[in-house]
Amino acid sequence: MIKRKTIGILGGGQLARMSAFQAYKLGFDIAILEKEKNSPAGQLTQNEFVGWVDDDKLLKQFAEECDIITLENEFIDADRLKFIESLGKRVIPSAYTIRLIQDKFTQKKTLSKYNIPLPNFMEVKSINDYKKISTKLGKRFIIKSRKMGYDGYGNADVMNETDFKDAYKKLTNRHSKLYAEEFVKFSKELAVMVVRTKKEIKTYPVVETIQKNHICHTVISPAQISKRKIKMAEQIGIECVKAVKGFGLFGIEMFIDEKGRILVNEMAPRPHNSGHYTIEGCITSQFENHIRSVMNLPLGSTELVKKYAVMINLLGKRDGKGVVQNYPESLSEPDLHLHVYGKEKSRIGRKMGHITIIGDKLNTTLRKAKKMEQKIII
Repeated sequence: MIKRKTIGILGGGQLARMSAFQAYKLGFDIAILEKEKNSPAGQLTQNEFVGWVDDDKLLKQFAEECDIITLENEFIDADRLKFIESLGKRVIPSAYTIRLIQDKFTQKKTLSKYNIPLPNFMEVKSINDYKKISTKLGKRFIIKSRKMGYDGYGNADVMNETDFKDAYKKLTNRHSKLYAEEFVKFSKELAVMVVRTKKEIKTYPVVETIQKNHICHTVISPAQISKRKIKMAEQIGIECVKAVKGFGLFGIEMFIDEKGRILVNEMAPRPHNSGHYTIEGCITSQFENHIRSVMNLPLGSTELVKKYAVMINLLGKRDGKGVVQNYPESLSEPDLHLHVYGKEKSRIGRKMGHITIIGDKLNTTLRKAKKMEQKIII
């Protein structure tokens, strides 16, 4: 009798939840490891392991339940992934790849070896480094945590030495190691999803991302840039994945600066906020191709099903229960696709879900999406 294969996912948030839906669609089982019970992805499976990767006994139990293991974020220590690999289980992306990505200074050094275009950057070694850094990067620059930075957490804009010292103290409380990066004046922020197996590598449409309080808020697919720049962004994304010997799904964020150059901001080895539109917007969603790539199966088409897709994140508008409070108004647009992540608690600014609208006219599609985002209360 052939046993149904089980895919383990480290992390139980919305990215794991949306990946789990696609795994079930393809006939696979899912196991989830998350710190708290009843996580968004844990709600979907009986194979819910509560705890974390620092517990050897629990991690062994989890690994025994799984045929292959993936993850929903890059913050899991690479040594813990190496421990799983030592148990004879394959992890996609591998511990090697995660080690090159999760420390963003190491990530930047790795990409620079392959001549991938990046903002200028350098290591921050002490609270007295302002003059040395400003000499190289200019008076205004950004300092960032090397690990555990996301949605604006772990970043600080520096304009002078006082800013630098204040930011240094604040950020080293989050993570002890920092790096500095030149401040980029950009005309657009871009992103591209890249998916890779042993036999194939594909890109999704290059999109424009618009931030709100450092969180990706609106995604427009495809980005309204020249075909030449689209090709450049696709190729840069592919080179980034190859540079870290990556397999699976990756999101690569980029800038177009004032000079028209495309520069890589950072990459993430997992489904990405900028790819949520693909669920309805593309023939095969990023989440389905995530599962296909983890299982080393043939990849599905990444083509758009209509000319345009617009995705807007639903950020919490009040503190309280993580439920939609006005379904009739929230579903009043017949072209709307609503996704609610199943988080138990909402707080102002927290990602609680997203909406997508696809269409043949960009202005109409964008206008509908913006109007609906304002209506929905979570």
